[in-house]
Amino acid sequence: MIKIDERGYYGEFGGAFIPEMLHPNVEELRQKYLEIMADPTFEKEFRDLLKDYVGRPSPLYFAKRLSAHYGTQIYLKREDLNHTGAHKINNTIGQILMAKRLGKTRIIAETGAGQHGVATATVCALVGLPCIVYMGAIDIDRQAPNVSRMRMMGAEVRPANSGSKTLKDATNEAIRDWINNPEDTHYIIGSVVGPHPYPDMVARFQSVISEEMKWQLKEKTGNENPDAIIACVGGGSNAAGAYYHYLNEPDVRLIAVEAAGMGIDSGESAATSVLGSKGIIHGSRTLLMQTDDGQIVEPYSISAGLDYPGIGPLHAHLIASGRAEAISITDEDALRASYFLSKKEGIIPALETGHAFAALDYIKFKEEEVVVINLSGRGDKDLATFVKHFERF
Repeated sequence: MIKIDERGYYGEFGGAFIPEMLHPNVEELRQKYLEIMADPTFEKEFRDLLKDYVGRPSPLYFAKRLSAHYGTQIYLKREDLNHTGAHKINNTIGQILMAKRLGKTRIIAETGAGQHGVATATVCALVGLPCIVYMGAIDIDRQAPNVSRMRMMGAEVRPANSGSKTLKDATNEAIRDWINNPEDTHYIIGSVVGPHPYPDMVARFQSVISEEMKWQLKEKTGNENPDAIIACVGGGSNAAGAYYHYLNEPDVRLIAVEAAGMGIDSGESAATSVLGSKGIIHGSRTLLMQTDDGQIVEPYSISAGLDYPGIGPLHAHLIASGRAEAISITDEDALRASYFLSKKEGIIPALETGHAFAALDYIKFKEEEVVVINLSGRGDKDLATFVKHFERF
């Protein structure tokens, strides 16, 4: 049975390792999040916004040409069609409602690819709360369209100029802000990472993905369980949402696709399941890329949302226990798969999602098997990168 315990652990991964200044904030959230989420008025407001503002349910689309090419039955969970263009909005809607009930008046967030930043700026504009988004300086350059979208909605985007100037460093800066402003600030963490209860809370908000998949599959195939679910994993919120209602269905293969960057052994990679070891990062015990003396190894991926040196504790447990299979995909393969999907189905995926599609070239499925790929985001934000490689693909 896969579930979180009262201390916030999935097996040996999880917990809350936080500075003393943050203990009241995190403890208040831990004590109240399940009670708030179970409140009928909260549930109704959350569901109404998912329907009328986000545009849920997102379609489950049978990819006919892709299926014919790979010789199996491929369905795409179209999170790219959500308002703001990705799955991130599911979580930010939930967390902004949570913040309001906790009396918080200031919102901070971190972002890599910019989709979580956009989703946070969106919900802050929706409810009228100030928003500060921390983003690595490198990511600000390579995800410029999302930076403009955040600013247009009134968010302040603050660059993280330390370390690799990417997602890890943006998270560090957000945590420093939170320590300095603990009383009035809620930190909307964008993935299933951080101290308990964040990994569980974010997974619960994202579980609407697999909740819909079950009845959509039943409607389309007669069976609510697929044979396999494929999702990309950085921190892992889209994967957590796609897996959630299937965690204890052992006949459903869970396939987590990580970023191998320039290659697992290249020194420029983010393949945590292969290169990582047990350690503590950003408030939880999980698998992370680190040196022998515990210094974090800088990750790399062409996709700004996957270059994180760890994975969420749920995914660490799923992979370590054998419940999920991990596969690492290079930049080259992710680019190729993104172009292939665009030309086969007329859908341009986010580069993060392109990694998930590349897994189809390495895992063979039977003709009768049903495979769901969580199409976690659309590729508008990555067009500048795609343009650089037009002639190669």
